[in-house]
Amino acid sequence: MSTDSNRTTALPRPSPTRDLTKGPIVRTLFIFSLPILAGNVLQSLNGSINAMWIGRFLGEAALTATANANNVMFALIGMIFGVGMAATILVGQAMGAHNVQQAKRVLGTSATFFGAASIVIAAVGWPLARKLMEWMDTPAESLPLAEAYLQVIFLAIPLLYLFAFVSAVLRGAGDTKTPFWFLLLVVVLDTALNPLLIFGWGPVPKLGMTGSALATLVANGIGFALMLAWLRMRQHPLWIGSHELALFKPDLVILRTLVTKGLPMGAQILVISLAMIAMISMVNAYGVHTASAYGAALQLWTYVQMPAMAIGAACSSMAAQNVGSKLWDRVEATARAGVFCNIVMTGTLIAIIIFADRYMMGWFLPPGSEAIETARHLNHIAIGSFLFFGVTFVLSGVVRSTGAVMPPLIILAVAMWGIRVPVARFLQPWWGADAIWWSFPISAFCSMLAIVAYYRFGGWRKAHMLPTPAAASSAATVTRS
Repeated sequence: MSTDSNRTTALPRPSPTRDLTKGPIVRTLFIFSLPILAGNVLQSLNGSINAMWIGRFLGEAALTATANANNVMFALIGMIFGVGMAATILVGQAMGAHNVQQAKRVLGTSATFFGAASIVIAAVGWPLARKLMEWMDTPAESLPLAEAYLQVIFLAIPLLYLFAFVSAVLRGAGDTKTPFWFLLLVVVLDTALNPLLIFGWGPVPKLGMTGSALATLVANGIGFALMLAWLRMRQHPLWIGSHELALFKPDLVILRTLVTKGLPMGAQILVISLAMIAMISMVNAYGVHTASAYGAALQLWTYVQMPAMAIGAACSSMAAQNVGSKLWDRVEATARAGVFCNIVMTGTLIAIIIFADRYMMGWFLPPGSEAIETARHLNHIAIGSFLFFGVTFVLSGVVRSTGAVMPPLIILAVAMWGIRVPVARFLQPWWGADAIWWSFPISAFCSMLAIVAYYRFGGWRKAHMLPTPAAASSAATVTRS
C-alpha cells in the first residue's frame, strides 16, 4: 500500500480529554468520576496493604510510627499542593473556553514552581525528620522507626507530588483515564516491592520500615517517568514539546494567581493536617494500644472518604469547565448531583464498615489484640462524620472552581481549630478518649452547615481566578506566539 494511501486511510487518534460542558449532568459526572474513584481506591488499597505488612509483622509500634510519619508528610506538602489545585482549576477553565494554549501555559508555569518547591521541602524536611516526630510526642518505641520511614518519604516527595500534580492537571482537562492507568502501575509496583524490601530476599537486604518507604519511592519514580513518556508518545493535547519549552518559564500573571489562589487552597490541607497531628498527639498520650487502634481506624476511614473525594474532584473539574463556558445552570446542577451521589455512596460504605468492622480491624492489628475492640468503639462514634464531610467536600470544590478560595478555608479553620480540637482537648476530663472521637462528627456537621449557607447565599459566583484584563492579555500573548 502506498504512503499516500496510508495518509488517506489513517484515522486521527481520539483526544483523551473530555468536554464536560455537554451531555447529561449525572451520567457525565458518574462516568468522569469512575477512574478517579478507582484511583483513590487503588491508593487506599496500596496504603492498607502496606499497613497490613507493617502492623501484622512488624508490630503495633511500627504501625504507630507509620501513622505519625504520614501525618507529618501530608502537613508539610499541604501548602504547596494548593498550587496544583489552582492549576487544575485554571486548566479546566481554559479547556472550557476551548483555549488549549492557555491551558499549556498554566501547566508549564505551575510545573516549574511546583517541582522547585517540592525539592525544597524534601531538602529541608529530611534532616528534621526525628525532631518532627519528637514534637508530635511519638511513643518512644515508635520513634526510631518513624524517623527511618519519614526520611525516605521526604526523599520521595518530589516524585510523589509531581506525579499527583500532573494527574490532577490532566483531570482538569477532562482526562481521568491516563492518570488511572499509571496509578495502577504504581500501586502494583509498590505492593510487590513492599514485602521484598521489608523482609529481604536473596541479594535484596532486609530493610524493615525503611524498605516500605523505599518501595514507595521506586514505584512512583518508575510510574512518573513512564507517564511522561506515554504523554509524549501519544502527543497528548497538554504535552509541552521541545519547541514549546519556553512555556516552562514562569508567566508572572499566572504565577501570582497560582500563589494567591493556591496558598489558601493548600492551607485547607494544612489546616486539616495540623488538626490531625493535634489529634494524634492527644491519642498518643493514651499509649501504643489506643494509638494503634486509631491507626487501624484511619486505614478504614480512607475508604469511607473515597466517594466524597472522587465525586468532589470530578465536580470541581466539571464546574471549572462550565465556569469557563459561563454555563451557570450546569454548575449548580453539578453541585446537586455531586451531593446526592456522595450521600448515597458514602452512607452505603459507612453501613458496611460498621457491620463488619471487627473483621476489618483485624486486617491491620495482630490477631487477638485488645486494640481491635478499642478501634471498633471509636469507629462507631466517629465514622458518621464522613457523611457530612462528603457534602462539604463537593460544595467547597464547586465554590473554589470560580476562584472563591477564602470562604472554604475560613469555614474549615473554624471547624478544625474552633470546634474539633477544643472539643477533643477540653472535654477529656469528663469524657476521656471519647472526647477525641466525638469531636469528629460534631465539627464535620458544623462545617457542612456553614458551607451550605455560603453556597446558597454567598458571592462565590462573582469570583474569578485570573484578573480579567490580565487573562485577556495572557491569552492574546499565547495566540500571537
